[in-house]
Amino acid sequence: MPPSLPSHSAVSRAAAAIPALARSASTSAGTAVTPNKPPPNKDHLINTYPAEAFPSGFQVASTHSGIKKKAGVLDLGILVSTSETSCSAAACMTRNVFKAAPVTVTSELLRNSNGKARGFIINSGCANAVTGKKGLEDAWSMSNTTTSNLPQTNKDNESTLVMSTGVIGQHLPIDKILGQIPNLIKNLDSSPKSWLDLSKSFMTTDTFPKLRCRSFKLNDKEIKLVGIDKGAGMIAPSMGPPQQPHATLLGVIATDISINSNDLQNALNYAVDRSFNNITVDGDMSTNDTILCLANGAAPGQQKEITEKENPKEFSIFKEELRSFAEELAQLVVRDGEGATKFVTIRVKGAPSYEIANAVAKSVANSSLFKTAMYGEDANWGRILCAVGYAPLEPNPISPNQVSVTFIPSSNLSNKEPLKLLINGEPHPNIDEERASEILKEEDLEIEIDLGNGQEESKVWTCDFSHEYVTINGSVSSRSDLSWFP
Repeated sequence: MPPSLPSHSAVSRAAAAIPALARSASTSAGTAVTPNKPPPNKDHLINTYPAEAFPSGFQVASTHSGIKKKAGVLDLGILVSTSETSCSAAACMTRNVFKAAPVTVTSELLRNSNGKARGFIINSGCANAVTGKKGLEDAWSMSNTTTSNLPQTNKDNESTLVMSTGVIGQHLPIDKILGQIPNLIKNLDSSPKSWLDLSKSFMTTDTFPKLRCRSFKLNDKEIKLVGIDKGAGMIAPSMGPPQQPHATLLGVIATDISINSNDLQNALNYAVDRSFNNITVDGDMSTNDTILCLANGAAPGQQKEITEKENPKEFSIFKEELRSFAEELAQLVVRDGEGATKFVTIRVKGAPSYEIANAVAKSVANSSLFKTAMYGEDANWGRILCAVGYAPLEPNPISPNQVSVTFIPSSNLSNKEPLKLLINGEPHPNIDEERASEILKEEDLEIEIDLGNGQEESKVWTCDFSHEYVTINGSVSSRSDLSWFP
């Protein structure tokens, strides 16, 4: 299996590449200059749902605790299972060596409880990362204070998991946070507004709250899922189960299916590997990346807990639904990439293995030169081939004379015919530059790379690098007053 892709200093590479954006986006035109165009409005990506869309047996609340300086901005939230049955819990967490305090605490809580939890508490505005002993004490205080204030149950080993996101290297205003926890618990409910507010409490540089619901049938019973995630920058997740630790990506999926904790973890590993681990905004892996999955068994009419061994058909259905749902949530993060104007799908097919296809796709998706070309709406397939060629593969199975590159038009365009740029290592003799320009002007782009050497494929999702990305990340620092956050 190829090694993980190396991290890059995305800001410096993007900054170095910006002067190249001034050149023509079309070699035939010769005079066009890439404008400093603003990111598109993301309001159309905000979804709201009726109360019946949300899974049974969960309640949520959020508030302003004072982490963020602007009054009334939500920066603290909780989710709690109110089901009479124990809530199975699973997590995939960052492989970054500098794991944030909440990552360490949540990992330990899940180990000690054998995959059980009451819910989670989250704060935004401060990552509680690289904060030493005090940071660990604060994360434990958030968990323990929440758990002790919740109504007691007869269930053993149930605790409150912890997530944090925001500025690295600063301590939480822990007294303010702890003081708000009783009010949060008092205001728990399951209204659609409360769910949307919880999604807002996740946000840092995000431009819109990311909330999605879905349902599916399992043995004629309706199973519901709700998902919330956040992320806009410092996005190149590589997450694994907490027992093997492999702006930040945080997310939670809550479902009312009844499933044991080990199988829930296996399903989440599968889903995350094919969704959140396949997105990148800037190639930088966060210290706080965490995806939680909670399953409380509260769906009406469920007879028993499903397991992969005893219920392979049902487990397979759930696993694929979880993967598809996680993919939808992961793509929202890319669409909200800092300064992003394009949503780009990199599809690599014709590979001898999924791992090889995935490594090639990530190599292209993390290329600053490719990403700036997409911002400049420049059909520069040479940058694509360059990134394909240096993908970290050992031994390297790629044959240059078998590789083809194609632009796939957006569904918004009337002409759906793919535009071939490279065929078996040879440039297309008559590339339609006007057609290429039409395709690249769309917000959604898809690049297909055929290695011509197998049947496996992988998709990775990324965005472009714009002037705005450098502006945003040139202004972020570890400020002690956290005043940068709204």
